[in-house]
Amino acid sequence: MKIRDSGMPQEEVWESFFDPLKTLQQLGLTNKCSDLVEFGCGFGTFTIPAAQIISGCVYTFDIEPEMIAATKARVIETKLSNVVFAERDFVDKGTGLADGLCDYALLLNLLHGENPVVLLAEAYRNLRSGGLVGVMHWNYDASTPRGPQMHMRSKPEQIMNWSKEAGFVLGSDGVIDFPPYHYGMVLLKPI
Repeated sequence: MKIRDSGMPQEEVWESFFDPLKTLQQLGLTNKCSDLVEFGCGFGTFTIPAAQIISGCVYTFDIEPEMIAATKARVIETKLSNVVFAERDFVDKGTGLADGLCDYALLLNLLHGENPVVLLAEAYRNLRSGGLVGVMHWNYDASTPRGPQMHMRSKPEQIMNWSKEAGFVLGSDGVIDFPPYHYGMVLLKPI
């Protein structure tokens, strides 16, 4: 099942919104992380710096073959050898990874889909006890240049409620501002 249209901008515009390395650091990703699962690689904007930070593998998934191809090209260009790709409908079929394989999960701009708790529950299943999830989403603000339609956008309170339903607790930093158009949070799988 493809997630509802997110209004994803062209690659050049998309990448102008972020400092991916800084964003990942603010979302609690460090070199103490071994393996990471990324739900939706997109253009590879966050895949590449994540693979450069962690000590293990990035398991990245996307339903769009074009996104997998774009990210693979970037991985080859940067000579990384720790990214594992899968073209997969992770909403309907999950990731297929073993339970508790990863230390960290990335859910970036995905929680506007029809079943956000299903995605969060799959992230929970993929994580070891004490693992973290970095969540980022478009602000609930009609002035953003792109992004999901307003009726589909997730407010921070909604994501916090869905996260609790999936078993997570909110990290100590609460809601993190990622100007100009996004916010995020770190979720913890309790030990």
